[in-house]
Amino acid sequence: MTAPITDGDARLPGLEPVELVVEDLTVHYGGVQAVRGISFVVGAGESVGIIGANGAGKTSTLRGILGLIPRRAQTLTLGGEDLRRVAASQMVRRGVGYVPEGRHIFAGLPVEKNLLLGAYTRRWRGCGDQLAEVYELFPVLQEMRTRLAGALSGGQQQMLAIGRALMAQPRLLVLDEPSMGLSPLLVNDIVSVLQRLHATGLSILLVEQNAKLTFATTTRCFVMDQGRIVKTGLASQLRDDPEVRRIYLGL
Repeated sequence: MTAPITDGDARLPGLEPVELVVEDLTVHYGGVQAVRGISFVVGAGESVGIIGANGAGKTSTLRGILGLIPRRAQTLTLGGEDLRRVAASQMVRRGVGYVPEGRHIFAGLPVEKNLLLGAYTRRWRGCGDQLAEVYELFPVLQEMRTRLAGALSGGQQQMLAIGRALMAQPRLLVLDEPSMGLSPLLVNDIVSVLQRLHATGLSILLVEQNAKLTFATTTRCFVMDQGRIVKTGLASQLRDDPEVRRIYLGL
């Protein structure tokens, strides 16, 4: 990206959004089948959410796609490239940015060094524009750029984790439970950030237990239960689905 992230429908300069295709994805933990042959697509420039209870297979799905755990799939492509034999360590070079559950920042390093580590696949001397864009998106990180990351609040650490993933200029951003442990006010901040990123044309795959956040930031969702996809639809449709409202929204 070479221009600041702005509201509206400005596109990512020089980076075409990519399509993620997952077909018949299966993940095992020992003798336990955590993901049971699921298939879905994240269209180019689309924001897709996965919701479900603890143990539904959401995080296993993400970790399987990224190659962080053993998995099998009939098809697993990003922008037409087969990812089935791509090591997890190479996913960033393929255009995938990952914001893991629990953030996993480098607590003993300053904020700015955390961000620069997110650009390890690029020459740091050429990261100034990207760093400026992250600071545009998260002004508080610029204010605290010399502070140790471990001294940040939970919400600020989540912003740092997202900013670090953006430093690699991903074409697909994958987030695992970004609202975990955050206050409702800070959750609203994350909603705003994800909406702005989606408006740039960035492809997004979001796993969340917070269904309200998911429906507010994605165009399409699916519900997982016991390793399977049990419901799919537009975010607006699932938000109004009586069963989804009862189970996930408490309404």
